[in-house]
Amino acid sequence: MEGTRTGAAEEAPVEEAKLVGSDRVLAVLKELARHPGGIGLEELTKVFGSPKPTVHRGLVALRRAGLADQDTRGRYVLGDEFLRMAFAHHEERPEHVRIRPALEALATRYGETAHYAVLDDREVVYRAKTDPPRGAVRLTSTVGGRNPAHTTAVGKLLLASRLTTLDAVGQWVGGAELERRTPNTRCTAARLHEDFEVIRERGFAVDDQENEVGVNCVAVPVYLTSPTVASGAVSVSGLTYRTPVGVLVAAVGGIVEELGALGRPR
Repeated sequence: MEGTRTGAAEEAPVEEAKLVGSDRVLAVLKELARHPGGIGLEELTKVFGSPKPTVHRGLVALRRAGLADQDTRGRYVLGDEFLRMAFAHHEERPEHVRIRPALEALATRYGETAHYAVLDDREVVYRAKTDPPRGAVRLTSTVGGRNPAHTTAVGKLLLASRLTTLDAVGQWVGGAELERRTPNTRCTAARLHEDFEVIRERGFAVDDQENEVGVNCVAVPVYLTSPTVASGAVSVSGLTYRTPVGVLVAAVGGIVEELGALGRPR
């Protein structure tokens, strides 16, 4: 479910002491990104609680680099060079380019959110996300966002292929207690090992409200860079009241079908 962010102009001004040199320039750049329709110099000064010349110097530096521009109304917007760099970087990521059509197909077919995620040590990072074309209630996950690996279907799926014994799971868990996100979160080596054995046998993983109450998902592996080692995982996540976990499990065959060669070893 999407949260609501209060407009930046309504927030308390940022302390000017924190906005010097490059920090000031970056803060102005981030604020411009929150205003696709543009924002005036007066409004920016209110946001930062800074004098006009201070904020204007940041805008001048950004405009000189092509990262900001001024429209015909005198309002400031992100510059074409910034947009070119951002989109070029995002579009050229091999995982994103290859996985996007499959995520769009899954979101449309099942009316739920589809993700592509990779394992980064003890967390998963979401590299791509597609929301369903219809439906007012959507998930709060974001591209670049992270979650503990042990609380998610994508994380457990990827860990299962790496931690094949109870000893290996125990070493990964270590001495510290794992974070318990919900009453269903697996927080011990023994419970995780049980899940991992089932995952290896079935070829997919389930998050039954283990990361967030009211949200469940299934995940299958994706082989983008190797025919034998999963580069990441694709999940379909749904709200429990409209898509129970049993419905998602029943859909695994269709999910793999939509992924085609991406969803299973070649």
